[in-house]
Amino acid sequence: MKLLRYGPAGEERPGLLDKDGNIRDLSGIVDDIAGKWLEDLSWTKDLDPEALPIAEAASRLGPCVSGTGKFICIGLNFADHAAESGMEVPPEPVIFMKATSAIVGPDDDIVIPRNATATDWEVELGVVIGKRAKHVSRDEALEHIAGYCVINDVSERDFQTRRSGQWTKGKSCDTFGPVGPWLVTRDEIADPQNLKMWLKVNGETMQDGSSATMVYGVAHVVSYLSDFMTLHPGDIISTGTPPGVGQGLKPPRYLKAGDTVELGIEGLGGQRQQVRADT
Repeated sequence: MKLLRYGPAGEERPGLLDKDGNIRDLSGIVDDIAGKWLEDLSWTKDLDPEALPIAEAASRLGPCVSGTGKFICIGLNFADHAAESGMEVPPEPVIFMKATSAIVGPDDDIVIPRNATATDWEVELGVVIGKRAKHVSRDEALEHIAGYCVINDVSERDFQTRRSGQWTKGKSCDTFGPVGPWLVTRDEIADPQNLKMWLKVNGETMQDGSSATMVYGVAHVVSYLSDFMTLHPGDIISTGTPPGVGQGLKPPRYLKAGDTVELGIEGLGGQRQQVRADT
């Protein structure tokens, strides 16, 4: 099932995407796509989408999940991306946090921060936790996932690498976390390690990769993280990006006001963002 949230920012309603591409309103069934509704998805089994009211066709899509407590990212998780960054594949997953205040809808604008010089793009497979996870094995890890989504891990490279300290400051600017369009429930994705991933800037393909080339796969990452922190329903894990980011080009190329970014992952839908300067 493709779960989503639609409506004005801060006033989103829960919904789902039916087989004809219509948004169906779920607000009579669940409070939100969050918390207990992610922990136990049995309520989706007997749903008849055709019996639900159709939402307005022009409604904005919001982030596909709400109530996210942690937005955890895995760095350098594709060997070819590590190579283009001039860095070695790490012996264990690199973990950094992205502020939850960066989360926006899949088609909301990307805002280039003040004093930014190197705002970059990164298509990533997002994992949304459903069942609480603490010290789970790799064999059990996928059972703790509610579903998958598309993420653009927007990054300001100057803040990230030249301004001292950790990567978080270059990853957490407002609008730097487009999430969605849908949360595709785990049962619809047979193999999260075999999904095509792509990203275009102004119609030009920049990233054309696959989750098959991850160094540390989804099950490994969930299990690994659960040894350091308890994962809760609604937590998001962004699992890394394939090659083709602006920083890796020669010369580097970064986003500017007026650009259009389009990205998607096989089976998970796509995003489209306009880039503008902070006013």
